[in-house]
Amino acid sequence: MENRMKEHQLTAEEIEQILSISKVGHLATHNTDGYPYVVPVHFASEKDVIYIHGLNRGTKLANIKSNNKICFEVANMEGLILDDKACDVNTKYKSVVIFGTASLVDSKEEKIEALNKIVGKYTPQLSGQEYPENMLKGTGVIKIKVVTVTGKYYV
Repeated sequence: MENRMKEHQLTAEEIEQILSISKVGHLATHNTDGYPYVVPVHFASEKDVIYIHGLNRGTKLANIKSNNKICFEVANMEGLILDDKACDVNTKYKSVVIFGTASLVDSKEEKIEALNKIVGKYTPQLSGQEYPENMLKGTGVIKIKVVTVTGKYYV
């Protein structure tokens, strides 16, 4: 690990806070042609699990079925640290990188629980509403079990 990374690590509590306030995460999967595939997603986190929702078919789900090892990243840029020299300008930020294993949630109860967490994060005024059966069938929920997590910052 680079010295800078050792000096600028986020605590577990800070990582949890970044995950709770970040609005967009980036999910990286492996395409069957060998190329990485990264897509922005809405998500909710709880302890060692990340939930992502979307359609119940598509590239990210096909990739996960082929290879369930993923990387998930969030970053919050808080501003620029300006200097008189272009090469000395820096960024004030906090970021989290997670490696984990992903699977599609099959249980209706767990899918509803995950969707409730996501709705509560993004649209809390809509929390508690029931989901129509056809919407539940058409919605895919990805569950990421966190294997390792790191967070860093620069100020």
